[in-house]
Amino acid sequence: MSHLYQTLATDIVKQIENGHYRPGDKLPGIRAISRQRNVSIATTQSAFRVLEDDGWVDVRPRSGFYVRARQTVSPIVAAAQSDPKPSNVTGQDMALSLIKAANKHHILQLGAAVPDLSFLPVQPISQATSQAQKRFGDRALSYEMPPGALELRRQIARRMGEAGCAVSSEEIVITSGCQEALTIALKAVTKAGDIVAIESPTFYGLLQVIESLGLEALEIPVDPQTGMSLDALKLALERWPIKACVVVANCSNPLGYTMPDESKLALTSLLTEHNVPLIEDDVYGDLSFDKHRPALCRSLAPQADIIYCSSFSKTLSPGLRVGWIAAGKHLARVEYLKYVSNIASATLPQLTVAHFLESGRYDRYLRQARGQYARAVSRMTDAVLRYFPEGTRVSQPRGGFVIWVELPCAINTFELAQLALGQGISIAPGPIFSAKQKFKNAMRLSCACKWDEKVEKGLAWLGARIEHMQLSK
Repeated sequence: MSHLYQTLATDIVKQIENGHYRPGDKLPGIRAISRQRNVSIATTQSAFRVLEDDGWVDVRPRSGFYVRARQTVSPIVAAAQSDPKPSNVTGQDMALSLIKAANKHHILQLGAAVPDLSFLPVQPISQATSQAQKRFGDRALSYEMPPGALELRRQIARRMGEAGCAVSSEEIVITSGCQEALTIALKAVTKAGDIVAIESPTFYGLLQVIESLGLEALEIPVDPQTGMSLDALKLALERWPIKACVVVANCSNPLGYTMPDESKLALTSLLTEHNVPLIEDDVYGDLSFDKHRPALCRSLAPQADIIYCSSFSKTLSPGLRVGWIAAGKHLARVEYLKYVSNIASATLPQLTVAHFLESGRYDRYLRQARGQYARAVSRMTDAVLRYFPEGTRVSQPRGGFVIWVELPCAINTFELAQLALGQGISIAPGPIFSAKQKFKNAMRLSCACKWDEKVEKGLAWLGARIEHMQLSK
């Protein structure tokens, strides 16, 4: 004889299977279900524990219970070679060509990691822009020379302090997005011909920066759940004259993992031992799905040589182009490089973001956005596993809004991407996330899209095309 909580859990599962609740949907709260079913809160709590244990729901602290993707997600592989060697970056021209071709309104944008406007605080940012113009007057039209607007630097320093980093506003340099921050950081510690250790796969924008600076990339394999292999990095440091290491330790792009704190500490210790600076790209850290924001490498190892880079492009607005560097001992060099790069970042966006942060609206927005992105990831994962061939593997991100998809067959996703563009669909093929164009059977998809019939049809077309390519092999 089953217990009452088991009966309740079974009934909720049936509702999920019948489509009453879809992946990413929020279930009614414990008190609401207790009233609806006339059962105790303890019974309902036990039912939800069963649902969580059986993989039907995710618990999001201070938010509630959400339906998970129904299919079993096989763990991805995403491993590079175990004995990495430095190489020039190749193939980034194809990344640029795909980006340019996809930058059209009629294209279904599943490739670029740019959130749809429906995910962004468009109206509050517009209001903050008007308020900043009134508050700061003509100053908004003038140069804000490096290191940037003091009001913004103070707010950033405050937020970094809340994340455990004792950073002064004087150490922060405002940049035009995180891409410029990464460029300046690499310029500050390397010269043409130097070797830079990177995750593999890694954000293709970083590869473009490395290529443009004449550097060599040393791809270090990663674990899809815990990040860069420290054993492989240790061997590489002993063998090669590495001059910098770039890591996205929190909610990585494209795999979505967050390095455990002990791994972050081991990473910084290893690099310190070899006198190699760490460039920490934390652009997705605010979008973690976990209860607490993940720790920064910079906060765990305050004495280490770490250049911290981030931006508000993934949270507030990509078009504002507001990023920053906490430069550590490289401050003078970073500030100079920012000045000679483009004199100054635009003033009005800096003052707008400063005003928005001061108002307290950013944290309120983030609480809502994290749940929205988590639901979007769950919904996209479910759809991919419905439409794509059996054996498809999908990453399980800890934050952000992209997923990494590995196909069960030897299909070149760059060829698939070109075919998809002909159908009005943009994807990011796996080879552009590697200096040596590895990961040919993988792709990255952005989940932060406005979900409609066009998305469903696009994913169905991709799945059918993959099956056709698989049969023709």
